Amino acid sequence: MSIEEMKEFLKKQGIPYSEVSKCTGIPLSTLQKIFGNTTAAPRFKTRLALNEYFDRISDECSYVEETASEYGMTDGTSALNRNTFGDKTLDDYLALPDDVRVELIDGTFYDMAAPTAAHQQISQLLTSRFQNHIDTHKGSCMVFAAPFDVRLDCDDKTMVQPDILVICDRDKLSKPRLNGAPDLVVEIISASSWFHDTIRKFNKYKKAGVREYWIIIPSLRKILVYFFEQSSEPAEYTFSDSIPVNIWNGKCVIDFKEIFNRIEFLL
Repeated sequence: MSIEEMKEFLKKQGIPYSEVSKCTGIPLSTLQKIFGNTTAAPRFKTRLALNEYFDRISDECSYVEETASEYGMTDGTSALNRNTFGDKTLDDYLALPDDVRVELIDGTFYDMAAPTAAHQQISQLLTSRFQNHIDTHKGSCMVFAAPFDVRLDCDDKTMVQPDILVICDRDKLSKPRLNGAPDLVVEIISASSWFHDTIRKFNKYKKAGVREYWIIIPSLRKILVYFFEQSSEPAEYTFSDSIPVNIWNGKCVIDFKEIFNRIEFLL
């Protein structure tokens, strides 16, 4: 949910800011600044607390947080039909037109917005650096960038497309897709994908057995690195830091200052 969508949700449900403050621990004055557009970029922990709150409360209200009308702008003739956006299977996903990009998560389609120039550059630069490490050390891991299908739970209800993934167990790979959890996943998020990447996909990746998850937030110049084998809490970095890759025991280090210098004009 974007901040504007949160405001609309609260308005429709008649929920006062004081109730949100009570449930999230966020000071009322901070909420008033956020929803009054005085604070343009809330701190990540504040935004995460809001996402978790709205994820929980939306299940208890009649308001539908994400509706088909917000996504597939189709003529209704394909599997991506706004009248039946949920209760989908892998067969429905595979029946979609080639020019439609969605993710299937627990039987529901979620639209994937076109990436920005900064998003594309970060993805390309990171993919190149991961690949260079693998090649230099003659490793068996493989790196892929979206669009690439991942049948995360090995069922017929979920198919995701991480921005970047690294897989070290080649037995999980088939010609069309990856079946199972990658070792490393990187998502580069935008304002419209905050909830999707920090809550919905975070929970899916963790439960499925992804070992390491990077969330890159270009608007805040931050990177959150979750290494689930050690902790559920993230290590926080900025675009001025060098970041070790945990699945490779820190032998691969990504210099984000170098990446930032190349893409700063795009942010």
